[in-house]
Amino acid sequence: MALNTGAIGKTWPAVDFEVDAERVRQYAEAVGETNPVHDDREAATAAGFRDLVAPPMFCVVYSAPAMGPAITDPNVEMNLMAMVHGGQEFAWGEPVCAGDVISTEVACRSIEERAGRGFYVFESVSRNQDGAETVIGTWTNIVRGV
Repeated sequence: MALNTGAIGKTWPAVDFEVDAERVRQYAEAVGETNPVHDDREAATAAGFRDLVAPPMFCVVYSAPAMGPAITDPNVEMNLMAMVHGGQEFAWGEPVCAGDVISTEVACRSIEERAGRGFYVFESVSRNQDGAETVIGTWTNIVRGV
């Protein structure tokens, strides 16, 4: 079965995510982050942040809602039942703080077959309400048996 490469270069509408303080606190606690800048506003502002600062991998929380429409797009033709997570890479920019509104846009960068598997690579670019880039993510999904 040949992979449909017609979605390469396609972008999906940006998805906005409002970062609230309680969510930052919960995430930090869940991942064992103990730095007070994640749960004490005074500590965060004393350290130079606008408000509570989210741990770097919180980017998955605000990027994932934008990834959904891309990987489920019928034009991508990804068999989700045979998909496994291949990897993620992130390049961080401006720290994300409580009160930020993060807008994430996703683009399909490549679709290729290797050794009977489909490799689907997407790039997400997230920016805060001031237009500052917060993170660029590269998401690789592998589909078995193509």
